[in-house]
Amino acid sequence: MLSSSVSPGMTQQPLLLPSQAVQGTVGLLLAILIAGGWLGIHAFAMFVFELSWQNLPFAIAIALLQCWLSVGVFIVCHDAMHGTLVPSNPKLGEGIATVLLFLYAGFGWKDLREAHHTHHRLAGHAGDPDFDEHNPDNFAAWYVTFFKRYFGLQSFLFVHLVVAVYWLVIGIPMVQIVLLYGAPALLSSLQLFYFGTYRPHAHIAGKGFADDHNARSERFGTLISLATCFHFGYHLEHHRRPDVPWWALPVARKAGVGAGIGDTAGETRGSA
Repeated sequence: MLSSSVSPGMTQQPLLLPSQAVQGTVGLLLAILIAGGWLGIHAFAMFVFELSWQNLPFAIAIALLQCWLSVGVFIVCHDAMHGTLVPSNPKLGEGIATVLLFLYAGFGWKDLREAHHTHHRLAGHAGDPDFDEHNPDNFAAWYVTFFKRYFGLQSFLFVHLVVAVYWLVIGIPMVQIVLLYGAPALLSSLQLFYFGTYRPHAHIAGKGFADDHNARSERFGTLISLATCFHFGYHLEHHRRPDVPWWALPVARKAGVGAGIGDTAGETRGSA
């Protein structure tokens, strides 16, 4: 069965998605690769690897790869929020996302899903949990607001418990915990925020929006788009077609789903 549904506010564009069975198979395989790599690297970095000055360059490479995979884990969970991870079995997608979000930093699935759907309803307006209406063009202030909204007491306690067990019980050096656990997690939040929230939604003079989704897309090629934020930089395409999984956003891009978007290099409308 093929889907060609569209969201309100977009120009009708033909876009055929794979059948639910194919989409679910691809989504699950990619989720296994991303989440499996993320968990495997974490286990290696914490329980096998021994940090030293000699292998510091390798450790930094591990941290950077883990940062990218952490972004991927969130994008997988994001697909589950829209029911596009396993369209034929949304409960399975929800279960996968629930486990991954908790393992990442003790995040609660229901809270994040509700916040994300609120973001779609109120994108770029007061009440949007991903938006700082008081600092719509200030990266640092907006990131602080973003971080405080999502990193609550549950996440704070979870992360500190994990660190305490790793350091005081297992005996992993703190510098190794910081470099290979803490740094990738924090840097991935910055990467997600910059490429998936700030650049698409910031109200910047001369860089407006094409429609009421208050989102813009990057002109990145496919490889750079994958490297920066798992194609989440094709952001207006996502807002117009939330039924498209992350790995199919380049297809939506080529199909013209974002027609008239005015990319980040030159927008077409004011950002009022």
